[in-house]
Amino acid sequence: MKKTLQIAIHSIPDTGKELSLHLGKEWFGRWFDEDPSLEFSDATITGSVDLARHGRDILVRGRLEGRLTLSCGRCLEGFATPVAADFDLLLVPAPQGVRPEEEELSAANLDLDFYTGETVDLESILREQIILMLPLKPLCSESCQGLCPRCGAILNREACNCQAAKAESPLARLAKLKV
Repeated sequence: MKKTLQIAIHSIPDTGKELSLHLGKEWFGRWFDEDPSLEFSDATITGSVDLARHGRDILVRGRLEGRLTLSCGRCLEGFATPVAADFDLLLVPAPQGVRPEEEELSAANLDLDFYTGETVDLESILREQIILMLPLKPLCSESCQGLCPRCGAILNREACNCQAAKAESPLARLAKLKV
């Protein structure tokens, strides 16, 4: 699959380079084709990215905002949620003899990444930033009642007719033992 946001390092002027972004159905469609297990089903993201060269290092600053369609962690219903994030990332040449994915970063270097060759893969940077915008447990609302554990009814929409199981004490079985 052809990546569209490959930026040649020599094309970044000394004054920097600004890109406006509109990531829509086509861009996300390629991503879904590559990774069908993504945690969102639809998205539209806009934003901007500034690239600035400092010798061989490249500073990438950006702002992304838009909407993602997620599945609620309680009721499994789809819902759209606004997202926004600013990011700063310093790209440095990868150390000789080590592939960038093998290089271990410390906690102090989490805003640092490596590149190889003469291009910056802005597409992978944007994908990473979008994944970082995803909530750990997406909820359609804080008051979401989820699913009935017995019949699977969506409790936000309907009350289920399941009989509540009588709670039995964990020690109740001991009372039935004969001495």
